[in-house]
Amino acid sequence: MTKQKTVLVTGGSGYIGSWCVIGLLQQGYTVRTTVRSLAREAAVRAAIGTVVDPQDLLTFHAADLVSDAGWDAAMQGCDYLLHVASPIAIAEPRNPDDLIVPAREGTRRAVGAALRAGVKRVVLTSSVAATSPRIGLRESASDETQWTDLDDPRVGAYARSKTLAERTAWDLVGAASGATTTGTTTLATVNPSVVLGPVLGRDFSDSVQLVQRLLSGKVPGLPRLGFSFVDVRDVADLHIRAMTAPEAAGQRFIAAGDFAWMEEVAALLKANLGDAARKVPTRRVPDLVLKLVALFDKSVAGVAPRLGERRTFVSAKAQRVLGWRPRPLEETVLECARSLVAAGAV
Repeated sequence: MTKQKTVLVTGGSGYIGSWCVIGLLQQGYTVRTTVRSLAREAAVRAAIGTVVDPQDLLTFHAADLVSDAGWDAAMQGCDYLLHVASPIAIAEPRNPDDLIVPAREGTRRAVGAALRAGVKRVVLTSSVAATSPRIGLRESASDETQWTDLDDPRVGAYARSKTLAERTAWDLVGAASGATTTGTTTLATVNPSVVLGPVLGRDFSDSVQLVQRLLSGKVPGLPRLGFSFVDVRDVADLHIRAMTAPEAAGQRFIAAGDFAWMEEVAALLKANLGDAARKVPTRRVPDLVLKLVALFDKSVAGVAPRLGERRTFVSAKAQRVLGWRPRPLEETVLECARSLVAAGAV
């Protein structure tokens, strides 16, 4: 019975973390989740409650990625860990360690506590930023065998943070296992692409800003930028599948759906949302204009080198091994947009 199993989800106030909590509650698990401050509990509980009634199955624990306090207490008695919490930023930070240190050291603390508590399986939320090809390829298709090359000085702080955090998790679990013994904690990672889908309120992931900015008319035009997208609910589903499937032990799983250019995302919004999409731009932005804007806007500077690149990520392994299926792009984009409108975020 899943009600007898207890799962700790780190970062329950985050976009992916909250949907992982929802998915687990829907399946009857007892769920603990960490937040940096228990002052967040009421708001997070209310947001989750818009989808599922937590009843008495959800508890909150204070733990911070940059502090040792609270981790062992939160982990004690848990069967599984979903380590989702990690810093994210669209713009390149002035100091790369602002992202790298919390991601790497937070992973060290969470996974270390899981190993001490003897949990059955750790599932780490990594990213396709850790499975990316070299910068500058006009077209690429990456799978789980790919690791981002940290010797390339062009690799940004976010990609470095996710790659180093994932490497840290693999090193910790590998060192702890030594000779295979009964009860050894195993690890699986989920590597999502750009995550969209419904939001639970006005506090949402930076990735959702792509749709929000289109709806709000905050982008004057459509640059030649494209991404592989995935629905946040499907990302949560893959975490839970990777948590329980015996064959997931020791494996990485890319969570990615369809690739689409921003022009195609805008067209979906225009064709289906009526007046709510009246501010969505239709004209293209020349590459030169975007490169000029990048000189003054850090959030643009982070994506400008990828103009015209068709960088895709292959989720065939997750589909083959775990029976996972991503939703159609149209459903993901439109439900994301409608939830943003309902939340008053545009």
